Amino acid sequence: MPFGESFLTTIKNNKSIMLDKSRRFRKTSGGFDWSKSQQFDFPKSTPHELKRIREKLKREHRQTRVKQISIFCIIMLIVISIFIYLIN
Repeated sequence: MPFGESFLTTIKNNKSIMLDKSRRFRKTSGGFDWSKSQQFDFPKSTPHELKRIREKLKREHRQTRVKQISIFCIIMLIVISIFIYLIN
């Protein structure tokens, strides 16, 4: 059964070589510190401001949707024209 033993030895050696990614991630990302409680002071917004933001988001969404549909139509027209050209 040398194959099984060599397999297990390889796994153990690879595990010892691997970096502790969780520790490295905590160091670089700044992680959550339990000793510091972060309190955010968000400004209060009026119903008029909320309505204006909502309308702005709807307008932006509508513009992106129009762009997506127009790009899709252009690509489909190109594909159909190439298909028709290849048939004839």
